[in-house]
Amino acid sequence: MDQQIAIVMTEVFLRRLTPALMPFVRRDSDFRIVSIHRPVNELKDLLETLQPSGLITEWLPEVTDSLLDLQIPTVIADTDFIYPNAVSIDVDDKAVGAAAAEAFKQAGFRSVACLGNGTPYSDQRIAGFSAEFPQVIPVHTETAFEDARYSEHFVAPGEDLSNWLRQLPKPVGIFAVHDPLGRFLCGACQQLGIAVPEQVAVIGANNDELVCGLSYPMLSSVSIPWDTIGALVGESMQALLAKGRTLEAPVLVPPSGVVLRHSANHLAVEDAVLRRAMSYLSEHLEDIVSVGKMCDDLRMARRSLERKFKEYYRCTPWEMLCRMRVDRAKQLLADTNHPVSIIAELCGFNDPERMAVVFKRVTGEPPTHWRKKLR
Repeated sequence: MDQQIAIVMTEVFLRRLTPALMPFVRRDSDFRIVSIHRPVNELKDLLETLQPSGLITEWLPEVTDSLLDLQIPTVIADTDFIYPNAVSIDVDDKAVGAAAAEAFKQAGFRSVACLGNGTPYSDQRIAGFSAEFPQVIPVHTETAFEDARYSEHFVAPGEDLSNWLRQLPKPVGIFAVHDPLGRFLCGACQQLGIAVPEQVAVIGANNDELVCGLSYPMLSSVSIPWDTIGALVGESMQALLAKGRTLEAPVLVPPSGVVLRHSANHLAVEDAVLRRAMSYLSEHLEDIVSVGKMCDDLRMARRSLERKFKEYYRCTPWEMLCRMRVDRAKQLLADTNHPVSIIAELCGFNDPERMAVVFKRVTGEPPTHWRKKLR
C-alpha cells in the first residue's frame, strides 16, 4: 500500500462524509479509521505507529492542536481556523444562522431568539442569525451537554433555561445552533407545557436525520451539504499530498436551505385563514396553481387574503409561493444530481427558463450558478 490516510473523527462526522469519500479509495491508497474520542496521547501513539501519509480529522478543542504537532499533512473538516501544514474546510456558519433567520422572517415571526452552546461555530451562527433582525436577539447559552456526545440525549432542562423559555414573548421562533440542542429544546418545551410549534417554533442546524427524526415533534433544520464538504475533503487531501501546499484562507461551503418539519412550519400562525392558505400552498408546490384558483378552492376573498399576507408575511401569496418553490429547488440543487429541468418540474415551475427567472429574482443568481458555487 503506497499511501495510508488516517481518518480521526467521531462516528457522526464519519457517517456524514463517507459517501463522498468512497470514490477516493484506490488500490494504492487506503483509509485507516480511528475514533477521536480516544485519549489524546493514545491517538498520537497510534498515528506515530501508522505513519500515515495524510490525516483527515474534525476540529475538537485541545485535540486538534495536539494532532497537528505530529506534522502530518492534514485536512480539518469543520473549522475555519487556519493552521500551518493543514487545509481547513467548513460550512459557512454565519450563513447557517442567516438561513434560519430567513425562514422565521418568511413565516412572519416578530419575536425570535437563539439557543447556543458557547462554541466558536455557535457564536458565528448566532451572529449570522442576529444580523438579519434590527432588534437585540435574546440568547441563552446551554452548557449542560459538556459531558454528552453529539447523538446522546439524556440531559434534563435546568432552571435557567426554563425561566428563559417562560419569559420569551409568544409566539417565538428559536434557532438552536445544532440539532441536539433543537431536540433538547423541543423536549424542554414539552415538559413545561409550551406548545411546539404553536407557541415556540424551533429550527436546528445540520439536518441530521437520526436526530431530527427522533425528536418530538420532528425537528426542522438548516441543511448542510455534507456530500459537497466530503468531496472537498477528498480533493484537498489529494492536492495536499501531490503539491504539498495549504491554503491561506478556509474553504467555506454555504448551507442548502431549511428543511421544514413539524417543529417549525408555515402553519404555526394564529390566523385560521392564513393557516389554510399556507397549507394549500405547501400541498400544491408541484402543481400549476394561481392565487385566484386557491381563493376559489378555499372560498376566500382574494383582496382580504392578500391584505392578510401583506400584514403578516410582508409579501403577496404569489410571492410566498415563489419563495417556497425556490427553497425547495435550493435543497434539490444541493442534495441531488437531478438536472435543472427535472428540478423545475418537481418544484412546480412550468419549465427551466421560468425557474431560472424566479430563482434569480429571489436569490440574485441563476440556479446553475448557485449549484456551481455550492459545489
